[in-house]
Amino acid sequence: MGNRGERVALADRKSCIALVQEAVNAGAGRAASCQILEVSLRSVERWEEDPERSDGRAGPLTPSPQSLTEAEKKMIIEVSTQPLYLDLCPWKIVAKLADSGRYIASESSFYRVLKQADLLKHRSKSKPREHKRPKDLIARRPNQVWSWDITYLKSPVKGIYYYLYLMMDVYSRMIVGWAIEEVESAEHAARLMDRTCMEQGILKAQLTLHADNGGPMKGATMLATLQNLGVAPSFSRPSVSDDNPFSESLFKTLKYRPSYPDGAFASLEEAQTWVTKFVDWYNTEHLHSGIRFVTPQSRHQGVDAQILENRHAVYQKAKFANPARWSGETRDWSVITEVRLNPGKEKKLEHEKLGSSDFRVDRGQGKSSSLPQ
Repeated sequence: MGNRGERVALADRKSCIALVQEAVNAGAGRAASCQILEVSLRSVERWEEDPERSDGRAGPLTPSPQSLTEAEKKMIIEVSTQPLYLDLCPWKIVAKLADSGRYIASESSFYRVLKQADLLKHRSKSKPREHKRPKDLIARRPNQVWSWDITYLKSPVKGIYYYLYLMMDVYSRMIVGWAIEEVESAEHAARLMDRTCMEQGILKAQLTLHADNGGPMKGATMLATLQNLGVAPSFSRPSVSDDNPFSESLFKTLKYRPSYPDGAFASLEEAQTWVTKFVDWYNTEHLHSGIRFVTPQSRHQGVDAQILENRHAVYQKAKFANPARWSGETRDWSVITEVRLNPGKEKKLEHEKLGSSDFRVDRGQGKSSSLPQ
């Protein structure tokens, strides 16, 4: 509705009172309704006391002598759009003007005028740099698309951490490789990648590895290893956490395990022992919600189809025994045939309707992801 201290016309006041009353009648709270309208509850209560009363403040009759003139505002825009100052922020513009013996206005005045003219973010003719969404990756079988990341594990020394490197298969959700190191480095990541590819029998041009933009992910040693292995790299956009949702969701599952320590791991060996047990549980016992509640290992080995077929037969038998309890089809126990990593909006809607893909759009990092696995 308006900023604090801003005049509100009588017609707008009446409209605001009516909207709040309508929301309250529908079951909403007055305070919440006022917050949505960007007006304080106290202001609405004051307006309701006398709905016909307009704003009584007279306001300044003359402009402040300290205000910038229109000529000064125009000069700020002209100077800021000159080639010499196009790519500079107001602080640097003011400093350069001072070096040349000129003063037009303060930095805050420059910010205010440029913001009003929509010239604060980008003033040059060239387009600002854009980070495009990563390529839509599709996994239709195991060992086709992997995702990996690094998370911190607390050590006994405050401020020092152990680093868990974790690689997972996007199609099956199985953890295919992991390591705990005392430092983050592309060399450690490269050794883990080389070992994991050998264990999984990865051939050249078979696999795409997705990661974020961290140093170990884009280090020269890691990239050289991927090239030698014939693995195609894929990276998230800078500062976009949900471009790598599978790894982020896995880290949440890991750190929300009941056995995960509230404090620090006593030693590197203790951390390795705990992660070993977690990986075994996650791969062989954990019924993953994104793959029809089968274990990642069973899907990775291709036995999930038989498990799901058996479940479907159980449900069909139950429906036949008591059809009155079923108003439609039984639960969908079909195999998820493909998984997409970072699908576009159109692709996501299309495949959600077909029910052929699993989409996870987990937000945040580590423990902040909210979707279950």
